[in-house]
Amino acid sequence: MAEFKLHDASSAPEESKPLIKNSEKAFGMLPNLHAVMAEAPGLLKAYQDSHELFMNSSFDKNELTVVWQTINVYHECHYCVPAHTAIAKQMGADDAITDNIRAGKALDDSKLQALRDFTLVMLEKRGQATEDDLATFFNAGYSQRHALDVVLGLAQKTMSNYTNAIAGTPIDEPFKKFE
Repeated sequence: MAEFKLHDASSAPEESKPLIKNSEKAFGMLPNLHAVMAEAPGLLKAYQDSHELFMNSSFDKNELTVVWQTINVYHECHYCVPAHTAIAKQMGADDAITDNIRAGKALDDSKLQALRDFTLVMLEKRGQATEDDLATFFNAGYSQRHALDVVLGLAQKTMSNYTNAIAGTPIDEPFKKFE
């Protein structure tokens, strides 16, 4: 496998340097994912922007965690599963969500399970959800906005999961305990 460079402020392309500062400010460190993405400033910018947009979407902390971890586990992302376990803990999301998704078990909350199921439908059918898929999601209490916010979460996590898959991004020390 090709070895991808972990950039920092001294080695990154000029366009990535302010983005690296944004990451360091937001996380108190430069996550290795961002250090890899810095090679392509547009990717890092798109990831940062989509992360902020998804954080401010119609979902609460538990719902964010459901979407993120469903995608991460589906893509078998060695980096994002532990990273988002740490993020979920930091946000105060219910630990059982991540534990159950990682273990392939159903969620205790039926509405959150419907969100997980819809996210999986979108992954497995590559966005080609049927009217029945949508009706099931909407009947669980979700709206069209929620369905579109799942698309936003998919876009964000596709960038990170795929980057980590090709780069073999090393897991940051603070996330290692959640591997």
